[in-house]
Amino acid sequence: MGYRYENYIIEIKFKNKPCLTKFYWLLVPNVVVYIFICLKPSTMSTNNKSRILLCEDDTNLGLVLKNFLELNDFDVILERDGRLGLAAFQREKFDICLLDVMMPKMDGFALAEEIRDINADIPLFFLSAKSMKEDQIKGYKLGADDYITKPFDSELLLFKIKAILKRNEEQNKEQENQEFDLGIYHFIPKLRELSSPNGKVTLSPKENELLKMLSEYKNDLLQRELALKKIWGNDNYFNGRSMDVYIAKLRKYLKEDPNVEIVNIHGNGFRLIVK
Repeated sequence: MGYRYENYIIEIKFKNKPCLTKFYWLLVPNVVVYIFICLKPSTMSTNNKSRILLCEDDTNLGLVLKNFLELNDFDVILERDGRLGLAAFQREKFDICLLDVMMPKMDGFALAEEIRDINADIPLFFLSAKSMKEDQIKGYKLGADDYITKPFDSELLLFKIKAILKRNEEQNKEQENQEFDLGIYHFIPKLRELSSPNGKVTLSPKENELLKMLSEYKNDLLQRELALKKIWGNDNYFNGRSMDVYIAKLRKYLKEDPNVEIVNIHGNGFRLIVK
C-alpha cells in the first residue's frame, strides 16, 4: 500500500537549541535532524504517478528529497552521477528531470545537453549550490525551465513541479488529439491508425512514433539522430539499422499514393514529402 504525506515537522538541534524548519536546512553542516512524518494510506495507483528523474550526488539531500516527493505521490528514480542519470533517462520514461549541477563523471550541464538531444520538451530543473549569474544563465541557455539555488524550500519546489507538469499535461492532451492528412491517407496517432480508401492499418508503437515524427516535420528534414534518440533512446549503429527497417515498413504502407514519399537525405535523415 502506498502512502502520501499529510503533515511534517522537522526538529533540528543546533547548539542544543531545538527549532522547527524545512528540509533545506539539511544542508547546514554538523546538524542532527529528526524528521517526524504523519502518514495515511493513499488510494492513488502507482501507475497514475508522475515520474521524476532526480540526479543528486549528495546522499543525504538526495534521499530526503526523494522521500519527500514520493510522499507527495510522485514516482522518483534517484541517481548519484550524470552517467547513471543519462542511462536511466535512456532506459525509462520520465515526466520531469531535477539535476544537480556539480556531479561526478558527468555534470548536470552536460547531462542536460544529452537529455535535450533525446527529448527537447521534457521539463528540466537545475538544483545547484552554484549561484553565480553566469551559471544560472548557462542553465537557462541549455533549456532549463528553472534554476533553483541551494539551500531551497522543498515546499516551493513541490509547487513549481506541479505547476509545470500541469502546463505540460494540457499541451500533451492537445498533441495527443493531433491527426494528419497525408495525401489519400488519414493518420490518427492516438489510435495508431493509418487509413485510406482501401482500408486501415494498425501501426506498431514504434511505427506509430516514427510516422508521427515524420508527419510533424512534413516536407521538412527529420534528423536521423533526433528520431533515434527520441524513439530508441540512443543513436547507436544497431538502433540505426532498426530504424531503417521501420522506414521500409512505412514506405510499404504509403505506396498506394505516388504523391506521398519518404525520402532519405543521405547522412542527415528523412523527409516525408506530401505533394
